[in-house]
Amino acid sequence: MPALVDSHVHLDDAAFDADREAVLARSLAAGVRALVVPAVDRPSWDRIDALQRQHDGVHAAYGLHPLYMARHQPGHVEALAGWLERHRAVAVGEIGLDFYHGDADAGLQRDCFRRQLQLARELRLPVILHARRALEEVILTLRAHPGLRGVVHSFSGSEEQARQLWRLGFHLGIGGPVTYGRAQRLRRIVAAMPLEFLLLESDAPDQPDAAHRGQRNEPARVPEVLHCVAGLRGQAPEEIAAATTANADRLFGLSLA
Repeated sequence: MPALVDSHVHLDDAAFDADREAVLARSLAAGVRALVVPAVDRPSWDRIDALQRQHDGVHAAYGLHPLYMARHQPGHVEALAGWLERHRAVAVGEIGLDFYHGDADAGLQRDCFRRQLQLARELRLPVILHARRALEEVILTLRAHPGLRGVVHSFSGSEEQARQLWRLGFHLGIGGPVTYGRAQRLRRIVAAMPLEFLLLESDAPDQPDAAHRGQRNEPARVPEVLHCVAGLRGQAPEEIAAATTANADRLFGLSLA
């Protein structure tokens, strides 16, 4: 089986503080050899930088997540620009829009999102996008910032929204939700989508697969997602593994060869 890439895992999360080394060992044993770890706020940049320095298979992304606007300070986007100039990063992320909660400060989110997209374009880095109850606006915003590339992680949109993202050159990050039988629309999209736009992810410690419902998720469970995707598409797991790893390598410049 070709090596796998977990294209979205919050390895720095406190949920892993007690056994992070064991989590990494299980990931390697499961064939997940590269982990893309996106930041959510300014303090997480330091934690992720340390993890990247300590482990060859960990690849850092830095950004300001829309859910944590209360943690972000006015100068943090400028600080992100300086940080990215001084630290190795494979992407700007996790960034985006989240209108799930009615009290979300949409204006602040939009300003922070657009400024980070501009930064990614200037630095020629891909973006890792979060879009909850906001995917249509995220797509419109991407159209206003041509030349970007990246992934919408934990994709949960419609077939038409998926097609719009592919036309923009964006990937879909697919994780544990696809393993649930009730996710019929997502499963239809994954079964028929162009393979060159598919990435596998855990989103650990969140979004476990159906077999581990309610448990803490971890990168070692990406093979469960792989086998589900392979079954939906009627393809060999080895074929899906090779393609998704190549996709991640090409998007993020992981130098896996």
